Amino acid sequence: MKVIIPVAGSGTRLRPHTISVPKSLLHVGGKPVLVHILEPLIKLNPEEVIFVIGHKGEMIIDYVHRHYSFKCRFVPQEKLLGLGYAVHLGLQAVGDEPTLVILGDTIVECDCHDFLRAGEYVLGLKQVEDPTRFGIAEVHNGYITNLEEKPSRPKTNLALIGLYYFDKTNLLKQELAQIVSKGTTTNGEIQLTDALQAMIDKGVKFKPYEVSKWYDCGKKETLLATNRHILSHLPPPTPIDGSVLIPPVYVAPTAQVYRSIIGPDVSISDGAVIKDAVITNSIIGYHAHLENVLLENSLIGHHTNVKGVKKILNIGESTEIDQI
Repeated sequence: MKVIIPVAGSGTRLRPHTISVPKSLLHVGGKPVLVHILEPLIKLNPEEVIFVIGHKGEMIIDYVHRHYSFKCRFVPQEKLLGLGYAVHLGLQAVGDEPTLVILGDTIVECDCHDFLRAGEYVLGLKQVEDPTRFGIAEVHNGYITNLEEKPSRPKTNLALIGLYYFDKTNLLKQELAQIVSKGTTTNGEIQLTDALQAMIDKGVKFKPYEVSKWYDCGKKETLLATNRHILSHLPPPTPIDGSVLIPPVYVAPTAQVYRSIIGPDVSISDGAVIKDAVITNSIIGYHAHLENVLLENSLIGHHTNVKGVKKILNIGESTEIDQI
């Protein structure tokens, strides 16, 4: 089996962080988003993992080569024309063979082996509160009968969550190639959903698979929510002399914390230095230096320096703020 992971998006909703770092390498729960995605996939022992890369793609190449030994390939996506186009590019490296597609900015909690056993063609679904924001599926008699991308009047609340399995890929290739050649778009983008619906119309039977948990990492609010969830499953942190840690909290082994109150719902990345701080519901990037701060609901980028601040912050890499 091969795996395709589209990670080419520029992450505009997470700026300023994604100006210097691809969103799949932003930290959540003490690790890059991409690591949370790859950990369960590695257990499947895929033949090859294909990354469709774009914005800051060289950073993804470097990270994967430094931390993993599985066979991988990197396919450049120069034009951001939509998920359908990204998958179309990734499929050029795949034969007519079992292929799993998973998005690079969402974390899915499910038994991957169970997902693959669900059928020859499987789509991951989750009930959502606002189905107008997603591709939506209709299910009858145990199969998906209709798909629609961001419908204004959705018929169900079952959203496509970015997890797809195909026992064979030739028909998907053909449908995407046709959409790309014609320039057919929905909501201004080439949609994978349209190709999947074309396959359904031609008789392919997709099995629905409802996942238990699904976390979007595409904007600040959802990134913090995902961080809270991941931290809630971690063991209590090791106490730090002179500081108070209020679980759930993650403090990286190489981070340093002095005379501070940390938590709940805070992750502090490697190399960060925290002094005389009170921090809640926040993500602190690696090698960030914070002193005399009172922060909540904040994203602090890598290599930042912040002193004397008492507010909500959303600052990117290498920023310096000094209000002392």
